[in-house]
Amino acid sequence: MEAALLWFCNWSTLAMCAALKLPQIHAQLAARSARGVSLPSLLLELAGFLVFVRYQCYYGSPVLTYLEFPILIVQDVVLLLCVFHFNGDIKRAAPYLAVFVSSWFVLGLHKGVIDLAMNLSTLVSVASKLAQLQYLWKVQDSGTASALTWGLSAYTSAARIVTTLMTSGDLAVLSRFVIMMVLNIWVTVTVLRYRKPASKAE
Repeated sequence: MEAALLWFCNWSTLAMCAALKLPQIHAQLAARSARGVSLPSLLLELAGFLVFVRYQCYYGSPVLTYLEFPILIVQDVVLLLCVFHFNGDIKRAAPYLAVFVSSWFVLGLHKGVIDLAMNLSTLVSVASKLAQLQYLWKVQDSGTASALTWGLSAYTSAARIVTTLMTSGDLAVLSRFVIMMVLNIWVTVTVLRYRKPASKAE
C-alpha cells in the first residue's frame, strides 16, 4: 500500500509538472501580454527551484523525489522570456540567466554553502509567492495569471509532503513543501477572486 501511494504521488506529480506552466504560457501567448504576472515573483521562484535541485543533487536524493523541478525550471525560463518579450526588452533576460547558471556551480562548492542556501531558498520561495500576491492585491486584476497553474502547484506540493515523509523525512524539505502548499492555495484563491469576466487567461 505504501509503495503504491509513493508511486502514485511521484508519477502524478511528474505528470502534472510536465504541463504545470503550460496554461500560464498559453495565456500569455494568447493575450500577447504579461499582465498579471509578477517578474520579481518569477525570478524568486526560479532561484528557489535552482537551489532546491542543487541541494537534492548534492545529497544524492532519489531522482524521482525532485525530477519535476528541472522540468519546472525549463518552463519558468520560457515564462521569463515571454515576460521580457511582451514587456519589450528580451535582452534584459540574459544577465538573469547568466547569474542562475553560474549559481549552480557556486552552490556545490561547500556543504555549508548548499545548506545555508537551502534554508534561505524557502524564504526566497515564500517571497516569490508574496510578491505575486502583492502584485494581485495592488492591481486587483489577475490578468493572464493562471488559476489552473497555481492550483496544480498546490497539489504537487501536497504530493511532495507525502513522498518526503515516506522517503528522506528531511525536515528542511518537508517544511518547504508545507509552506509552499499553503501559499499556492492562497495565490490560487486570489487569482480567482480578481478574475475579470472578460479575461481569457485560462
